[in-house]
Amino acid sequence: MRWGLPTIGAPMAIRQGDYGESSIRVLKGLEPVRQRPGMYTRTDNPLHVVQEVIDNAADEALAGHGKRIAVTLHADGSISVEDDGRGIPFGLHPEEGVPVLEIVFTRLHAGGKFDKGAAGAYSFSGGLHGVGVSVTNALARRLEVTVWREGQVATIAFAGGDVAETLTLRKAEGGARAERRQGTRVRVWPDPKYFDSTDLPRHDLVHLLRSKAVLLPGVTVALAIEKGADKGLETQSWQYKGGLRDYLMQSLLAPPLIPLFEGERYASASDTEDFAEGEGAAWCVAFTDEGTLLRESYVNLIPTVAGGTHESGLKDGLFGAVKGFIELHALLPKGVKLMPEDVFSRASFVLAAKVLDPQFQGQIKERLNSRDTLRLVSGYVKPALELWLNQHVDIGRKLAELVIRQAQTRQRAAQKVEKRKGSGVAVLPGKLTDCESRDLAFNEVFLVEGDSAGGSAKMGRDKETQAVLPLRGKVLNTWEVERDRLFANTEVHDIAVAIGVDPHGPADDPDLSGLRYGKICILSDADVDGSHIQVLLLTLFFRHFPKLIERGHVFIARPPLFRIDAPARGKRPAAKLYVLDEGELAAVLDRLRKEGAREGSWSIGRFKGLGEMNAEQLWETTLNPETRRLLPVSFAVQGFDATAALMTRLMGKGEAAARRELMERRGDEVEIDV
Repeated sequence: MRWGLPTIGAPMAIRQGDYGESSIRVLKGLEPVRQRPGMYTRTDNPLHVVQEVIDNAADEALAGHGKRIAVTLHADGSISVEDDGRGIPFGLHPEEGVPVLEIVFTRLHAGGKFDKGAAGAYSFSGGLHGVGVSVTNALARRLEVTVWREGQVATIAFAGGDVAETLTLRKAEGGARAERRQGTRVRVWPDPKYFDSTDLPRHDLVHLLRSKAVLLPGVTVALAIEKGADKGLETQSWQYKGGLRDYLMQSLLAPPLIPLFEGERYASASDTEDFAEGEGAAWCVAFTDEGTLLRESYVNLIPTVAGGTHESGLKDGLFGAVKGFIELHALLPKGVKLMPEDVFSRASFVLAAKVLDPQFQGQIKERLNSRDTLRLVSGYVKPALELWLNQHVDIGRKLAELVIRQAQTRQRAAQKVEKRKGSGVAVLPGKLTDCESRDLAFNEVFLVEGDSAGGSAKMGRDKETQAVLPLRGKVLNTWEVERDRLFANTEVHDIAVAIGVDPHGPADDPDLSGLRYGKICILSDADVDGSHIQVLLLTLFFRHFPKLIERGHVFIARPPLFRIDAPARGKRPAAKLYVLDEGELAAVLDRLRKEGAREGSWSIGRFKGLGEMNAEQLWETTLNPETRRLLPVSFAVQGFDATAALMTRLMGKGEAAARRELMERRGDEVEIDV
């Protein structure tokens, strides 16, 4: 199981050697990228490193500079991207004393997108992590850059990430028009040794370029493909004036049941109490009762193929508005309960969010994690749809019929499962606050440390799908407890009865038809005592309910340890930020400094336990499926037997000597929170 502890199985063969100061290696420049390219980009093909260059060109257009992006696939395997934006500055950096053009392509965490203040070069951009185009350079055999700016032409070339041809400047030739030319052209030869294949997936590239044209009305995006000697070029280009609506209508495979719901709203200078000026979203939604769905979302033009909090905000807004309309017009049949998926399951959409400081999951930016974006998008979508539905009641009734049908179908499927479970169910524990739904796809139970935290969880939960079982004190160490003696312990008895599964061993084939929750979530304080309770509960599940872990039903909830009250900075309003640990705290404070916050202008509070969090805070940070961080529990890579050996050493009563040896050998690898 993944607990952050060193995995211990069979004794390791350790090669002895000298270990001194010279053994420590410091990776400099772009060497970290070349050593571990998979940490920074996809390595199946070079599309993502090319996309970094395309995104830079798109960010220029998003900032209001540039009307054309041209991509060329050359016959020699190289790819070039050209735009007519402002051009990358090529003068000396005031602090580094090195040409800025060189810094951009050779330094990680260098760029013009960190400053989000009013004077920043990019208020809204997809570039966040600061490793973008430098990764492209690190994984290229050769990369050439040409910049037109201020009547001059600058050129520089790199090989293997290092400067191969130093920066040269010349005056633009061709008269006044040439002198006014601005823009950047980057040509890159991806290095085959870093990729499974150097061929770009043509369909994915076309889709990417087409989406840029959709999201940048009036900007022309072109693709040219060289066919080899004397065979000319194959070209195509895109420019959408109808924006999201035209794109969605052209992409739908089935006719929409009702007219498209579209809207657009951004925070203005007069209503920036909660959000930065310019933040918001544009959306277009189609409801169909059959056919394949189209779902595409973007953040500052970056495609988020794994979704994220902006999609969750759209889902939340649609559900709130439709549910309100159904209740207002008394359309819901008796016994039918609506859930967000009933509204969202037949929705196709294109969503384009603008977020001042987007926080993505990982370097390839496939999923948005910014918690406030859920509230941002939901807060704009819900009132717009409410108004639209009540202005077009006949359309609203058609949509309500579709949603109610989806809910009835879902409930019928859940009832069929319930019938197979039989009626001989034990009496549920009195302290269990159960959920209303019986659908395993949504149901979850939280095993909560302490009655006070249990009270906050009960008030903050979604009573439709979330159950709460408070635990008093620390659970019994069940590693060496025989199965027929388990239920002598009240807490263990209540857990087993609540989840509806009997204790079993790793070789057993238990009856899981009585399982009452699809997710069993351990929720304890974010401190040492909370970690101890986690270990005891995980010991119980691993020893006596291993099939629940094997089938992915056990999770660890991760509540925050700190709350930061951040001041207003630049376009950013004051905000409350929650972080998991000391590492995240340091990263957030560093970001606040970069955003212009004065040192010490923020306040930091540490939660001593879950009981200190009110219901709203607990919901926002730990219970809400759209914004929480839930850690799935699984066996170690070595498998069940290796994990069992480790557990015996950690939890066995006669293993004190082995634990002492473990601590002496590996204790310096563990961070202790005292």
